[in-house]
Formats: sequence, structure tokens, C-alpha cells
Amino acid sequence: MDTGELIERYTAGERNFANLQLKGAFLGGVCLDGANLRGSDFTGTNLTGASLIRANLREANLSHANLEADLTQANLITANLTKAIMTNAILVDASLRAADLSNVNLIAANLTNAILNESILKQANLTKANLSHASLPRANSTQAIFTDANLQNANLTNAILIEAHVDGANFSQAILQGVNGIKVSGIKANFSLANLNGSNFSQSNFHCANFKSASMTWTSLKSCDLSESILYGVKFCWSNLSSANLKNAILSHANLDDVNLLHANLQGAVLPVDN
Repeated sequence: MDTGELIERYTAGERNFANLQLKGAFLGGVCLDGANLRGSDFTGTNLTGASLIRANLREANLSHANLEADLTQANLITANLTKAIMTNAILVDASLRAADLSNVNLIAANLTNAILNESILKQANLTKANLSHASLPRANSTQAIFTDANLQNANLTNAILIEAHVDGANFSQAILQGVNGIKVSGIKANFSLANLNGSNFSQSNFHCANFKSASMTWTSLKSCDLSESILYGVKFCWSNLSSANLKNAILSHANLDDVNLLHANLQGAVLPVDN
């Protein structure tokens, strides 16, 4: 089936187009809302401006495709989106569970309430993307870029953020429990009221970050740069801050019970009165 036949049959009311072979086709601006495109091959296909609202793209191959499209409530479970261009794409309420988004370009994309559980986001670019209320448990975001992204109220339980860039990102009230975030760059990131219990952020850079009233019990911040960061009211109980740089950090009202501060730099830090 070619693109002309697809559009003609869709216009006539047909919706079942599973396992299409449209590699490298041009489908810019088409409307395929609600279409069943499961298992189809859209490798390198141009879907710029397309409307794929509630479309079923489960197990589809969209690698290298241009998907600057409306994918609201689309089913992209286990889809291959490696190296796809999805700048400004709309993925509100979309399901991307276990999808492969390695090296994808999601700059300024809207992923509000999107489901990304167990997805692969290795080296993906999500600069200024909106992931508020998104679900990312066990997602692998190794070396991904979340610079200035909005992850407010997002769930990243047991996610992998090794060497990720989250500078300026908003994680306020997010759940980051059990995250593996070794060597993260989080300069000026906002983690206020976030849950980071049981996470590993050793050797990360959180210079000037905001952790106000966050919960960080049993968390590893070994050798972290927390200089000039806001740690007001943080619960650090049983956490490891050995060799951390806390120079000029604000720790007022923080709970440092049973915290390991061996060799930590506390020069100029504002400490809790009871400590």
C-alpha cells in the first residue's frame, strides 16, 4: 500500500492498517487519528505536522522518522523511535512503555502525563520538554539531556540517570526514590519537596541547586558538589555525604541524624542549630 491508497482508504472510513511498509514515505500533515498502525515500518518517514491522536503505533518502527506531530493519547508501547526527530511533538497522555527512544530529539516536546515506564532514553535530548506528571519508573536515561525540562510531580522511581544532564530542570515534588544517578549534572536544578530516598547521586554536580524540604534519607551523595545549594529543611537521615562539597550551602532546619559527613567541606555552610 502506498501513501495515496492509505489516505484514500482512511478518508473512506477504514482504520485497520497494521503492518504497513511505508519506509521513507512522505506523510506530512496527514490525519490518521485513531488508526491501527501496529507493527508498521515508518523508518525515515516524514510525518511533520501529522495528526496521530489515539493512533495505535504499538511495536511500530519509527526510527529516524520526523515525528514533529500530534501524538496525543497515542499507543507507542515497545515502538522503535531511535534517532527520531520529535521536536515540539505533542505526546500528552501517550503510552511509551518500554519504547526505545535512544538518541531521540524531544526538544520542547509535551509529554505531560505520558507513560514511559521501562523506556530507553539513552542520550535522548529532552531540553525544555514538559514531563510534568509523567511516569518514568525504571526508565533508562543514561546520558540523556533534561536541561531546563519540567518534571514537576513526575515519577522516576528506580530510574537510571547515570551521567544525565538535568541543569536547570524542575523536579519539584517529583519521586526519584531508588534512582541511580551517578555523575549527574544538576546545576541550578530544582528538587524542592522531591522524594530522593534511597538514591545514588554520588559524584554529581548540584551547584546552586534547590533541595528545599526534600527527603533524601539513605541517599548517597558521596563526593557531590552541593556548593551554594539550598538544603533548607532536607531530611538527610542515614545518608552518605562523605567528601561532599557543601561550601556556602544552606542547611538550616535540615535533619542530619546519623549522616556521614567524613571529609565533607562545610566552609561557610549555614548549619542547623542543633548540629
